[in-house]
Amino acid sequence: MIYPKIPLAQSIIEILRAKNISNIVISPGSRNAPLTIGFGNDPFFNCYSIADERSAAFFALGIAQQIKKPVVVVCTSGSALLNYYPAFAEAFYSQIPLIVISADRPQSKIDIGDGQTIRQENVFTNHSLFNANLTEDASVNNDNLIQEAIYRAFAKKGPVHINAPFEEPLYEPTTELLVNPNIISFESNAIASEDLKPFANQWNTCKKKLILVGVNNPNAVEQGYLDELANDPSVVVLIETTSNLHHPKFINTIDSIITPFTEKDYIDFQPEILVTFGGMIVSKRIKAFLRKYQPNQHWHIDDLRAYDTFGCLTKHFEMTPNLFFKSFFNLTETVASNYNQLAQDIKAYRQKKSIEYLEKIPFTDLKVFEKLLPALPANSQLHISNSSPIRYAQLFDIEKSIEVFSNRGTSGIDGSTSTAIGGAVGNTKPCVFITGDIGFLYDSNALWNNYIPNNFKIILINNGGGGIFRILPGHKETSVFNTFFETSHCLTAVHLAKMYGFNYLTASNEATLESSLKELFSNDEKPTLLEVFTPTLENDKVLLDYFKELK
Repeated sequence: MIYPKIPLAQSIIEILRAKNISNIVISPGSRNAPLTIGFGNDPFFNCYSIADERSAAFFALGIAQQIKKPVVVVCTSGSALLNYYPAFAEAFYSQIPLIVISADRPQSKIDIGDGQTIRQENVFTNHSLFNANLTEDASVNNDNLIQEAIYRAFAKKGPVHINAPFEEPLYEPTTELLVNPNIISFESNAIASEDLKPFANQWNTCKKKLILVGVNNPNAVEQGYLDELANDPSVVVLIETTSNLHHPKFINTIDSIITPFTEKDYIDFQPEILVTFGGMIVSKRIKAFLRKYQPNQHWHIDDLRAYDTFGCLTKHFEMTPNLFFKSFFNLTETVASNYNQLAQDIKAYRQKKSIEYLEKIPFTDLKVFEKLLPALPANSQLHISNSSPIRYAQLFDIEKSIEVFSNRGTSGIDGSTSTAIGGAVGNTKPCVFITGDIGFLYDSNALWNNYIPNNFKIILINNGGGGIFRILPGHKETSVFNTFFETSHCLTAVHLAKMYGFNYLTASNEATLESSLKELFSNDEKPTLLEVFTPTLENDKVLLDYFKELK
């Protein structure tokens, strides 16, 4: 076995192996050479080389999102580390375990004018679950710091930072293992039992209970508990596309339901109790509704965190939804109510009006999503970019065997493609990524990746700019708007596809979209990109009129 000659690098590698962390994403550099030598020469580790640090971190995040255990991302010293921050913040808010290991120069070389040096210690403090600032000082127990960081990433589901100073020479290998770390077994804190009876008593007296579910991993909640909620006449369940939950009585097109509401409708729909679980909520409309028409009680169920999203949080149940419902349903009773039926009637009416409207609209973004989502292959993995794509996807059904993912922690466009590719690597299912043009172009270095599976598909909707800004208030057709908000352009992905070895397909109307989708999903010989061109100036009107027609 070949090891790096620097003992600190050996310790990091040996501890990661002992903790069974095997996926290592390396951003090529010099100062991290001791780690690269160790990881790259050890068959235990699955090593990936991703040159662009921002892309590398999102790629690692995508793998971690799928395997549900930490992935390590390693970089050299200097500004390389700062490029990990967008993915680091996403991991924090999405509760995805990520371990960043940054090589550093010794402290004596910091702030003296040496090249590629910045103040790396604690650089992620605002979003890091733990910062292990390793040192060359023999009195500091580096091994314990490394293991504490790994434990926090596992137990608290988020990102940690290990900063390791290495002195030259950096490239010397050895066949001698110089360290024998004392491996510590950390114990997770047991979840305290909660007396649910007082809350069940409140539940049993209320006729309007609203369940709102954000981002969830597939199969995270037992279907039996979901069925019980769905069949309670006093309960309405609103789910987002990213919830990965399914039931015929659940409402999965939230904006379509509430956007046309009158003042009376809002009051009728206002819940007495709001129960939330899962991650971030996409719908701005449901957030605005619940902030104005607040429930008497808002309970959030999560074993780690609770955000007061609606300004009325009254209880955080620090447990998983499965543990909560297992105990809670033993204490609840069915309450006579027309709350669920009211929601089902609205849902049926909106679906009828939606079908009528979609039949008469031209080829625009809305029409593309209407045709695209039903064509997705069953039992596949779907990643959706932020901005317009995730919002359009919320307006339609997605087949229940399809697993849905999106970077909703910070809701940025900066690493959606890289995350999707990481997700495709971390999961053997066929992977489809739906993105807009600005997000795709912004993260185009994601395609500079030698590990993209042949069954990875990109569907790029190119409407010539940031279409979401045409939907938001304040849109005016001016040069300032077109240049600095919408970012108008005439670029296509054809040359990027060719450069990175993707099959390339196009569509610009319903007929070519249908034929291209068939070709897209019938060929897995190599990754494929389908670019769908839609008209820039019509999309916003068609979407805004859609909500008007639902009344």
